[in-house]
Amino acid sequence: MELRHLRYFQAVAEEGSFTLAAARLHIAQPPLSRQIRQMEEELGVVLFERTTRALRLTEAGRFLLEQSRLLTARLDEVLEGTRRLGQTQRRWFGIGFVPSTLYGFVPELIRLLRSADPRVEVGLMEMNTLPQLEALKAGRIDLGIGRILLDDPAIERRVLMTEPLLAAVPLHHPLAGLGSVPVERLAREPFVLYPARPRPNYADHVLGLFRAAGHSLQVVQEANELQTAIGLVAAGLGVTVVPASVQRLQRQDVAHVRIEADAFVSPVIVSYRKDDASAFLLRALELAESLAKR
Repeated sequence: MELRHLRYFQAVAEEGSFTLAAARLHIAQPPLSRQIRQMEEELGVVLFERTTRALRLTEAGRFLLEQSRLLTARLDEVLEGTRRLGQTQRRWFGIGFVPSTLYGFVPELIRLLRSADPRVEVGLMEMNTLPQLEALKAGRIDLGIGRILLDDPAIERRVLMTEPLLAAVPLHHPLAGLGSVPVERLAREPFVLYPARPRPNYADHVLGLFRAAGHSLQVVQEANELQTAIGLVAAGLGVTVVPASVQRLQRQDVAHVRIEADAFVSPVIVSYRKDDASAFLLRALELAESLAKR
């Protein structure tokens, strides 16, 4: 299936007519109808309910329309950004980051980099550490900010800092009133694990810390997003473990408790291509190291 097939499908769905869609696309109706039939055969589903009086999307067709619009909209943004950079001769510098780092020095780093050089456009992508490595090697980003160390011969890594981990518990939980909690006590609680995928990720780091302390967890719920995990904690589903900087969220329905174990820390790591010696990357690394030490 090619991109033009999605464009054809979207036109037919939005116009509600093969005739009107063909006119909009500046093609004849019979080839358009054949293309849609071929899409349906390739997918193995019917996308349109065809009657003599109306053309309606099936449930599968509605799903494809919604999802394909997201894809083509994102593609249009990429193409427009490409044109803009080409016309202005600006360089694009991509940063991938895990969400939990946004509660520390990373927002200040991004702000400084966005104003550091008018010839460079800084782009941001939220992604976990493993996808960051693939994006670095593919050239989609130039700097990754994550929390787990993954070995790759093409990638250089620097640990900027280590951050204490805290237990996040419901506000009225018995642990909420304590100044600190032993690991073995925390391990007895139902646990909300995040992120669920892709693995390995921060969740494996947390599980590894508990295993090293001789404990396994009763995971009752997995979440892909930090905010979702904290919301589930607030709802009373269980507890979780978060970097200390997450306290800046200042949620009134969740308490943060110190964990009585020095090993319960999380590093903040920057990753970049080993062969990248660009001046802007070096500037970004200098700024990141300086901000992390504050």
